Amino acid sequence: MSIAKNIEIIRSKIDAQLEKSGRSHEEITLIAVTKTYPVDAIESALKAGIKHIGENKVQEATRKIPLISTPYDGFHFIGHLQSNKLNALLNLKPCLIHSIDSVYVAQKLHLALGRSNRFSDILIQINSSEEESKNGLTFDTAVSAILDISRYSTLCIRGLMTIGKLDAPEVSRPLFAKMKQLFEELKQMDIPNVKMDYLSMGMSHDYLIALEEGSNMLRIGSAIFGNRSYGGRS
Repeated sequence: MSIAKNIEIIRSKIDAQLEKSGRSHEEITLIAVTKTYPVDAIESALKAGIKHIGENKVQEATRKIPLISTPYDGFHFIGHLQSNKLNALLNLKPCLIHSIDSVYVAQKLHLALGRSNRFSDILIQINSSEEESKNGLTFDTAVSAILDISRYSTLCIRGLMTIGKLDAPEVSRPLFAKMKQLFEELKQMDIPNVKMDYLSMGMSHDYLIALEEGSNMLRIGSAIFGNRSYGGRS
């Protein structure tokens, strides 16, 4: 099935889910996660109406993004942020960095931005499933860390991000619901330099459940582009 057809199907499913909950598709940002996929596949997605793309690795993004010729609205960085890759990432001008998973990482980003008088919108990554294989703050430490990060003048916290479990999608439903609760609590706290605009959760296997639980930013890769190939493995 073509990339354009996959996008059409996904948008149809999103619209149907939003109609059930009385929400508008204008409030949803669909990010095509382009990790491992070639530039021509990205171009096909953009020509089919995708406006936002996301990459997990700075080195891969550095190779591909300069080659994209079709206009798009934003490049999102959604992978683990390494301090030795910060300058290379900032040169790509990401519109949003989803993966600030500690005060330490936020501080390193703040210092890198300050050296060139730049600013960045960020999301705070929550390890909602508390799996050792995943990065992110816990629910218990999130508010304290966000208060600390909010003091960095080069950073604007725009919301939260999480990665659901890769098991049956329903396993992530209570985690997504807890994310939405934290999102609303932080919004009510009215912390300076913190704007709870985006709740980034939901991927190819669980985006409809994430939508039901309040997500407004979806990160979808394989459902758009097909199975990934990792050096000959899918």
